[in-house]
Amino acid sequence: MAVYTQVSTEALEAFLQLFPVGTLVSAKGIAEGVENSNYLVETDSGRFILTLYEKRVKREDLPFFLGLMRHLAERDLPVPLPIANAAGDTLHELAGRPACLIEFLTGVSVTAPLSEHCQAVGAALARMHKATADFAMTRSNDLSLDGWRRLAAACRTQADDIAPGLRGQIDAALADLGARWPAGLPTGAIHADLFPDNVLFLDHTVSGLIDFYFACTDMLAYDLAVCLNAWCFSADGHDYHADLAAALIAGYESVRPLTDAERAALPLLCQGAALRFLLTRAYDWLNTPAGALVTRKDPLAYARRLAFYTGQARA
Repeated sequence: MAVYTQVSTEALEAFLQLFPVGTLVSAKGIAEGVENSNYLVETDSGRFILTLYEKRVKREDLPFFLGLMRHLAERDLPVPLPIANAAGDTLHELAGRPACLIEFLTGVSVTAPLSEHCQAVGAALARMHKATADFAMTRSNDLSLDGWRRLAAACRTQADDIAPGLRGQIDAALADLGARWPAGLPTGAIHADLFPDNVLFLDHTVSGLIDFYFACTDMLAYDLAVCLNAWCFSADGHDYHADLAAALIAGYESVRPLTDAERAALPLLCQGAALRFLLTRAYDWLNTPAGALVTRKDPLAYARRLAFYTGQARA
């Protein structure tokens, strides 16, 4: 989440009149994240999240994202429900951007996950995968191999400005993954970005799965690989916590056991997930506009994860 597009009080008040949500009390921009502009909106009937979709999010993808959120919320998963107007529409326009108002979920994100958190998020991820078995919409993952190649090309001339040798690490990983990326594993709708800041907890219970704007159709085990990268290392990527990884996988398999092929492919899928976040962070590091209310994230934290998983995948 972030704020790129400013919304006036007058425009927001007019926008809220489309919905049965009451009168505006306050609105505050949310600085975390890098993709869309987000506001915490409070009315006299409750709290909501207003999202304005920025240039990286394609308008034609929004029905998939919002449809998936509705599908999961209606199956009692802790996913925020997009708020519809009287005509049943959830996608609108505000300040020149596509926009959506969604339900606000209570809970807090953890910055230093414990094994109990990892086990809970693994089980929640598996429940999500099972709940999407009858979700009919599909969307290709534009941040898989072809997307990684495009990002690498965009960053290539400046990659070593971030850290000496980074370009070579990226090129070697791309070649390895291009030759060995798995096929034939179970697929379905995945979150693809289930980081700790996209999960809310009440005590050790998952109370919210949020920010579905990278969701796509891909290998279910790849979604688990993203979580292993996100939850089982120190923030800087220097330290791998095997106990957290074991808890996350155990939680997942308590709901949906992995196939033998998925288990064998997991180190390579983790390597791919590490490269994906290295590349998007590197691109944003080099291209975030001056003055944006957004916190840039360190690409090298994922270069270190990539080095770890590259060793595992070759073992």
